[in-house]
Amino acid sequence: MNKKLRRSSKDRSLAGVCGGIAEYFGMSSFGVRLIFIFIPGNFLIYIILANIIADSPASLQGDT
Repeated sequence: MNKKLRRSSKDRSLAGVCGGIAEYFGMSSFGVRLIFIFIPGNFLIYIILANIIADSPASLQGDT
């Protein structure tokens, strides 16, 4: 299976970055958000990731 890192379309608070990372690694999005809080420069990193990670297409929204 060829998984790709994409922003989540169903688990999103702002842009779906943390939800997409959680889906890719198979972990809780709450845990990813907690980790993200403690990263220095987290706002800048989030903005960059929101712009470079592709959005999940409509056909993949139901896939897990």
